[in-house]
Amino acid sequence: MTNFADLGLSETTLQALRDVGYEKPSPIQEQAIPPLLEGRDVIGQAQTGTGKTAAFGLPMVEQVDPAVSEIQALVLTPTRELCIQVTQALRSYGKPKGIDVVAVFGGAPIRTQQTQLRSGHVVVGTVGRVLDLISRNSLVLHDTRYVVLDEADEMLDLGFLEDVERILKLTPNGRQTALFSATMPPPIRKLADRYLYDPELIKVEAETLTIDTVEQFQLEVKQADKPAKLVEVLKAERPDQAIVFVRTKVRCDQLNRTLGDKGLNVKALHGDMSQGARDGVMLAFKGGRLPILVATDVAARGLDISTVTHVVNYDVPTSPDVYAHRIGRTGRMGKKGRAITFAEPRQSKEMEAIEKHIGTSIAPWTPDARVEPAPVRERPRRHTKPRVSRNGDEPYVTLLSRGGAADGLDVSDLVHVVTEKAKLDGEAVRDVQMLQRFAILSVPADQAERVVAEVSGTTVKGTRLELEPART
Repeated sequence: MTNFADLGLSETTLQALRDVGYEKPSPIQEQAIPPLLEGRDVIGQAQTGTGKTAAFGLPMVEQVDPAVSEIQALVLTPTRELCIQVTQALRSYGKPKGIDVVAVFGGAPIRTQQTQLRSGHVVVGTVGRVLDLISRNSLVLHDTRYVVLDEADEMLDLGFLEDVERILKLTPNGRQTALFSATMPPPIRKLADRYLYDPELIKVEAETLTIDTVEQFQLEVKQADKPAKLVEVLKAERPDQAIVFVRTKVRCDQLNRTLGDKGLNVKALHGDMSQGARDGVMLAFKGGRLPILVATDVAARGLDISTVTHVVNYDVPTSPDVYAHRIGRTGRMGKKGRAITFAEPRQSKEMEAIEKHIGTSIAPWTPDARVEPAPVRERPRRHTKPRVSRNGDEPYVTLLSRGGAADGLDVSDLVHVVTEKAKLDGEAVRDVQMLQRFAILSVPADQAERVVAEVSGTTVKGTRLELEPART
């Protein structure tokens, strides 16, 4: 079996890998690192979670000279979250050599980033902020010898491809370029043909992305008993790091407060938090300073943190595919993980569907329980993110719902029924207000008609809901 030493990495880099606990290369690392070390351009077709950051990051660290005070490498990412994750990884790889990695992204003070760039060797940035810094003459790419386009198809989805080309044209013709993408639509192929020279094509098939390092358990528990049972499970399991998945933003905040009141070190992560707050939580979790993260599916999407030892499905996932995606947050990079799903008595059919999907039964959880990890295939979840306009102002419309606090309803009831019936992600339901006789909520404009049709007529706590657009 190949190990990192067989790939031609220096002892300094191998020590950095030992420090972060990497034991053996993933398929994309095994195939991409040698040609990148040789200076070749590379196209890597691989999903999130396959270890592609190390695949391009380790050769980059090998080639950057910390004695040269210029920006020698650039990594372009489609989102701030990915920018932060890649930055943290590259800093850990480059630390023994003294390589300074600078993250540049919107929503953070640009002057701070301008100051950091003066001493940086590697820049990881979102497309818009990189262009902004270039226009201010704060980021000069004349000496950039190494360029990476990470999640290029996501950049295409968000409309960034023309800007990516503008940036590439400002880098030296003799640069080495690596492009990583989960899919290869025609515009991405054209981009590669135009800007990569005789690239090595490396493809990790989605079918090989099997989660076979996670022990899976289920625990039947009534809704009212869930908070106390979660505290019991966490104390029994004693995770190094755990992600607790919930279905809605409201429940995310509620559970965060409950666990905090019990003395646990925990933070919430969901889409209604400010970008600065989300970034702070992700940095703390990525850096190992935060042991427990309570998160919604959308907010945690793309998290690739090898130190997560446990996943708890506090709410049963909305589909078997979501289940596979959630438990894939643990057991990364060949390490072992544990996944525990809380199921209410009425949710037996959902659990049966999950068991059918994974091809095995899920054992009951008890303290110190052990089972053999069962292979679970995680289908790619690319292109399932809510589509938002480039400036983040996707149009929303306000709906009114019959039934309110006087009927015993609360915000979580309404969010739950909308996400369940209309199959919306919890992040897509915003600004929910529960008044005495009715409720107000906002949903994406292009989904409003479907939400009204799917949810109207549903009975919750004895109240028949009827939705309609608010008059403006």
